[in-house]
Amino acid sequence: MTSKLIRNLFPALILVFIGLCALGCSGFMKGQSVKKASFEHVAINVKDPAAMADWYCKNLGMKIMFKGDAPGNARFVSDAGGNMMFELYSNTSAAIPDYASQDMLVLHFAFQVENVKETCDKLIESGAKWDKELTKTDSGDEIATLRDPWGIAIQFVKRAKPMI
Repeated sequence: MTSKLIRNLFPALILVFIGLCALGCSGFMKGQSVKKASFEHVAINVKDPAAMADWYCKNLGMKIMFKGDAPGNARFVSDAGGNMMFELYSNTSAAIPDYASQDMLVLHFAFQVENVKETCDKLIESGAKWDKELTKTDSGDEIATLRDPWGIAIQFVKRAKPMI
Protein backbone atom coordinates (compact mmCIF):
# COMPACT_ATOMS: atom_id res chain seq x y z
CA MET A 1 0.00 0.00 0.00
CA THR A 2 2.82 2.42 0.83
CA SER A 3 4.53 1.91 -2.54
CA LYS A 4 1.22 2.47 -4.36
CA LEU A 5 0.69 5.69 -2.42
CA ILE A 6 4.22 6.87 -3.29
CA ARG A 7 3.68 6.00 -6.98
CA ASN A 8 0.43 7.98 -7.01
CA LEU A 9 1.88 11.00 -5.22
CA PHE A 10 5.27 11.08 -6.99
CA PRO A 11 4.13 13.10 -10.07
CA ALA A 12 2.44 15.68 -7.82
CA LEU A 13 5.53 15.95 -5.59
CA ILE A 14 7.73 16.53 -8.64
CA LEU A 15 5.42 19.33 -9.82
CA VAL A 16 5.48 20.95 -6.37
CA PHE A 17 9.29 20.76 -6.29
CA ILE A 18 9.58 22.31 -9.76
CA GLY A 19 7.12 25.05 -8.81
CA LEU A 20 9.00 25.90 -5.64
CA CYS A 21 12.29 26.07 -7.49
CA ALA A 22 10.72 28.34 -10.09
CA LEU A 23 9.65 30.66 -7.27
CA GLY A 24 13.17 30.98 -5.94
CA CYS A 25 13.35 27.97 -3.69
CA SER A 26 16.82 27.04 -4.95
CA GLY A 27 18.41 29.34 -2.35
CA PHE A 28 16.38 27.64 0.35
CA MET A 29 17.55 24.22 -0.82
CA LYS A 30 21.17 25.38 -0.39
CA GLY A 31 20.46 26.45 3.19
CA GLN A 32 20.07 30.13 2.33
CA SER A 33 17.07 32.18 3.33
CA VAL A 34 14.43 32.98 0.77
CA LYS A 35 13.81 36.64 -0.08
CA LYS A 36 11.63 38.18 2.63
CA ALA A 37 8.19 39.64 2.00
CA SER A 38 7.12 43.08 3.18
CA PHE A 39 3.59 44.28 3.90
CA GLU A 40 2.22 46.49 1.17
CA HIS A 41 -1.47 46.86 1.96
CA VAL A 42 -4.51 45.44 3.70
CA ALA A 43 -7.76 45.69 1.73
CA ILE A 44 -11.12 46.43 3.28
CA ASN A 45 -14.49 46.55 1.54
CA VAL A 46 -16.43 49.65 2.64
CA LYS A 47 -19.47 51.63 1.48
CA ASP A 48 -17.76 54.97 0.81
CA PRO A 49 -14.01 54.57 0.24
CA ALA A 50 -13.48 58.13 -1.04
CA ALA A 51 -15.00 59.81 2.03
CA MET A 52 -13.28 57.36 4.36
CA ALA A 53 -9.88 57.98 2.76
CA ASP A 54 -10.39 61.72 3.00
CA TRP A 55 -11.25 61.44 6.73
CA TYR A 56 -8.13 59.39 7.47
CA CYS A 57 -5.96 61.85 5.53
CA LYS A 58 -7.47 64.92 7.21
CA ASN A 59 -7.42 63.50 10.73
CA LEU A 60 -4.42 61.17 10.88
CA GLY A 61 -2.03 62.74 8.38
CA MET A 62 -2.32 59.81 5.97
CA LYS A 63 -1.95 60.30 2.23
CA ILE A 64 -3.69 58.90 -0.82
CA MET A 65 -1.24 57.02 -3.00
CA PHE A 66 -3.71 55.89 -5.69
CA LYS A 67 -7.30 56.73 -6.63
CA GLY A 68 -9.44 54.30 -8.58
CA ASP A 69 -12.53 55.15 -10.59
CA ALA A 70 -16.16 54.22 -10.04
CA PRO A 71 -17.73 51.87 -9.29
CA GLY A 72 -15.09 50.61 -6.82
CA ASN A 73 -13.60 54.04 -6.06
CA ALA A 74 -10.55 52.34 -4.54
CA ARG A 75 -8.21 54.44 -2.47
CA PHE A 76 -4.77 53.25 -1.43
CA VAL A 77 -4.05 55.24 1.71
CA SER A 78 -0.57 55.25 3.24
CA ASP A 79 0.54 56.18 6.72
CA ALA A 80 2.62 59.37 6.90
CA GLY A 81 5.88 57.41 6.78
CA GLY A 82 4.91 55.37 3.73
CA ASN A 83 5.34 52.12 5.65
CA MET A 84 2.06 50.44 4.74
CA MET A 85 -1.25 51.12 3.01
CA PHE A 86 -4.94 50.38 3.37
CA GLU A 87 -6.85 49.67 0.21
CA LEU A 88 -10.31 51.07 0.79
CA TYR A 89 -12.70 50.01 -1.94
CA SER A 90 -16.35 49.22 -2.57
CA ASN A 91 -17.25 45.97 -4.28
CA THR A 92 -20.89 44.99 -3.97
CA SER A 93 -20.24 41.49 -5.34
CA ALA A 94 -19.00 40.72 -1.82
CA ALA A 95 -20.78 41.58 1.40
CA ILE A 96 -19.75 44.81 3.05
CA PRO A 97 -19.57 43.88 6.72
CA ASP A 98 -21.40 45.78 9.42
CA TYR A 99 -18.15 46.87 11.06
CA ALA A 100 -19.91 48.83 13.80
CA SER A 101 -21.53 45.64 15.13
CA GLN A 102 -18.28 43.65 15.19
CA ASP A 103 -16.23 43.40 18.33
CA MET A 104 -12.99 45.34 17.92
CA LEU A 105 -11.19 42.03 18.48
CA VAL A 106 -12.51 40.86 15.09
CA LEU A 107 -10.93 43.78 13.20
CA HIS A 108 -9.19 46.98 14.15
CA PHE A 109 -6.60 49.30 12.68
CA ALA A 110 -3.88 50.13 15.19
CA PHE A 111 -1.84 53.32 15.04
CA GLN A 112 1.22 54.17 17.07
CA VAL A 113 0.97 57.75 18.38
CA GLU A 114 2.89 59.98 20.77
CA ASN A 115 -0.15 61.08 22.79
CA VAL A 116 -3.11 58.69 22.91
CA LYS A 117 -5.51 60.97 24.81
CA GLU A 118 -4.82 64.01 22.63
CA THR A 119 -5.24 61.94 19.45
CA CYS A 120 -8.52 60.44 20.66
CA ASP A 121 -9.91 63.81 21.77
CA LYS A 122 -9.16 65.30 18.33
CA LEU A 123 -10.80 62.39 16.53
CA ILE A 124 -13.90 62.51 18.74
CA GLU A 125 -14.32 66.13 17.58
CA SER A 126 -14.03 64.86 13.98
CA GLY A 127 -16.79 62.27 14.20
CA ALA A 128 -15.20 59.24 15.87
CA LYS A 129 -16.81 57.58 18.91
CA TRP A 130 -15.33 55.84 21.94
CA ASP A 131 -15.17 52.03 21.88
CA LYS A 132 -12.74 51.33 24.74
CA GLU A 133 -11.51 54.16 26.96
CA LEU A 134 -7.82 54.86 27.52
CA THR A 135 -6.08 52.29 29.70
CA LYS A 136 -2.52 51.61 30.75
CA THR A 137 -1.35 48.00 30.68
CA ASP A 138 0.88 46.34 33.27
CA SER A 139 3.77 46.69 30.82
CA GLY A 140 3.21 50.46 30.56
CA ASP A 141 1.49 50.61 27.16
CA GLU A 142 -1.27 53.21 26.73
CA ILE A 143 -4.15 51.93 24.58
CA ALA A 144 -7.54 53.32 23.53
CA THR A 145 -9.98 52.29 20.83
CA LEU A 146 -12.40 54.48 18.91
CA ARG A 147 -14.83 53.84 16.05
CA ASP A 148 -14.34 55.91 12.92
CA PRO A 149 -17.50 57.49 11.40
CA TRP A 150 -18.07 54.22 9.43
CA GLY A 151 -17.90 52.03 12.53
CA ILE A 152 -14.45 50.54 12.01
CA ALA A 153 -12.46 50.10 15.21
CA ILE A 154 -9.30 52.21 15.31
CA GLN A 155 -6.89 51.64 18.15
CA PHE A 156 -4.24 54.07 19.32
CA VAL A 157 -1.20 52.89 21.20
CA LYS A 158 1.84 54.36 22.83
CA ARG A 159 4.15 51.49 23.65
CA ALA A 160 6.42 51.60 26.67
CA LYS A 161 8.85 49.61 24.49
CA PRO A 162 8.10 50.10 20.77
CA MET A 163 7.48 46.84 18.91
CA ILE A 164 8.74 48.13 15.55
